[in-house]
Amino acid sequence: MGIKTFNPVTAGLRGRAGYTFEELTGDKPYRKLLVALHKSGGRNNRGRIAVRHHGGGHKRKYRIIDFRRDKLDVPGVIETIEYDPNRTPRIARVKYRDGDRRYILAPLGVRKGDAVLSTDGEAEILPGNALLIKNIPVGTTIHNVEMSPGRGGQLARTAGASATLMAKENEYALLKLPSGELRKIHVTCRATVGQLGNVERANIKIGKAGRTRWLGWRPHVRGTVMNPIDHPLGGGEGKTKGGRHPVTPWGKPTKGYKTRRNKRTQKFIVKRRK
Repeated sequence: MGIKTFNPVTAGLRGRAGYTFEELTGDKPYRKLLVALHKSGGRNNRGRIAVRHHGGGHKRKYRIIDFRRDKLDVPGVIETIEYDPNRTPRIARVKYRDGDRRYILAPLGVRKGDAVLSTDGEAEILPGNALLIKNIPVGTTIHNVEMSPGRGGQLARTAGASATLMAKENEYALLKLPSGELRKIHVTCRATVGQLGNVERANIKIGKAGRTRWLGWRPHVRGTVMNPIDHPLGGGEGKTKGGRHPVTPWGKPTKGYKTRRNKRTQKFIVKRRK
């Protein structure tokens, strides 16, 4: 996978960096794993904006991804590596021995023709294989980690992400997450071996405002340039500093203020990310 730069024949191409897509082997997605994806523009069922700065963007179809990896003990082969507009890593289409096809997140180093397996027992520690955490050796790099058994992977799912299995003790394993947080996960949760691909995403440069609009992101402006009715930092004559510590449009501090309120899972966090 490579990054390409462009000759600065226009202002939008100056400094722009994009993908070469050389790792992709499939140009069209598998139709049976596609569903319609309707845009909300950030609006809720009452038509009011619930998420700011959303709207527009290129039309997309949603690819159904197998986060559970519950096709157990049936060998599969990577058929294609494909682009997914709905997520940052690439996806891999797996064809299983019984003819079933599913999409999974494509790990780093996995190529067309490679074998993958999901099992409750033991298997080779190879990228793309999904095992229960109790059957994965300590020190292994993993991704798509479940937080509850059978629920499907929720942790370490972005491009280049991986968690490290630090230790196992009784019913729980200790994982170091990409944020630096140390967290206990039950050993019967499933995880996939390896690091996710498309690591070079960190080097992508959008280059122009229009390309951001293609992604479905609308412009946003600083609170200090708004009117007092729109933001706590707004108003004043000329250029002002806001007159108070940085806050959200609803008045909550934005730098260092703790917002976590889920005390039920507090006991699973061994070390916070900061």
